[in-house]
Amino acid sequence: MATLAQYDLGEHVECVAFIEDEAFFAVADGKVHFPALNKGVEAHESLLCATPERGGKAMLTGGEDGRVLRVTTEGWKQLAEVPGKWIDVIASGPNGAVAVAAGRSVFLIVDGQPRQFDHARAVEGLAFMPKGLRLACARYNGVTLHWGATQSPPHELQWEGVHIGVLPSPDGRYIITAMAENALHGWRLDARKAQDSHMRMSGYPAKPKSLSWSAKGKWLASSGAQAAICWPFTAREGPQGKAPRELGTRKDSMVVEVCCHPVADVVAIGYADGMVIVVRIDNGVENLLRSSGQAPVSALAWDDKGNRLAFGTEAGEAGVVTL
Repeated sequence: MATLAQYDLGEHVECVAFIEDEAFFAVADGKVHFPALNKGVEAHESLLCATPERGGKAMLTGGEDGRVLRVTTEGWKQLAEVPGKWIDVIASGPNGAVAVAAGRSVFLIVDGQPRQFDHARAVEGLAFMPKGLRLACARYNGVTLHWGATQSPPHELQWEGVHIGVLPSPDGRYIITAMAENALHGWRLDARKAQDSHMRMSGYPAKPKSLSWSAKGKWLASSGAQAAICWPFTAREGPQGKAPRELGTRKDSMVVEVCCHPVADVVAIGYADGMVIVVRIDNGVENLLRSSGQAPVSALAWDDKGNRLAFGTEAGEAGVVTL
């Protein structure tokens, strides 16, 4: 039987993560909560983005104050500051590297030294590639890939439209973006010809803002419909010509968050009415973890072993489910 520990954090939950076996909740008022320890850290006056540090030792945050912080249960350390700018997007990379976006500028922070990359339009999404210090920046009309450790020119992946998020596959073969045009777009980086690299995944009734790869990269789960849309990536050409699986279908609420299990082919699904379920991808078997609440689910995260799931909502409702 699953057990649920619930918390009221009072503000929109931007990010949840398990850091050294404790659930961290970063909320819009600038505080990072550790409710199981009855503690919290005042990080920003207004927090805009957060992500777990690669390696699971801290949470990285950015805010309207232009500061980039590394937060633990003991407090925070400032990694960088961009005066007069809002930190809109943040990503964690290898060996302590951090990347943040502030409007059209991206700052790559390695060993405390920021390196700036400017773009023609605002950068809406950031992600490090799985191997090496290569940074993917989602922008208007595509993705720019920057080499962080060299002065090599960036590699441009073009596709017309507004790209609002980016997520490479675990093996680094694919780059997927969420688009404002209610679609996903992808590139096969190992395609011999540029025209063969594109992967089009459309038909969403809403913007698919939440993406998550299954443990071995066989499936890509996405929000933006009345079910979690899971695209198959078992073939070399990805999902082209194949229908996705639709999991956790509901008539009365949209899927707004997805988060795949770290070991098994299972996906946690959060809905606009606050409900949270987990579903097996292979057979669609569902398990209800939380009934509807006051507001849409805004964040989901598994612990490293997949025994606990943390969630947060836009109204500050939060909790940890132990399976």
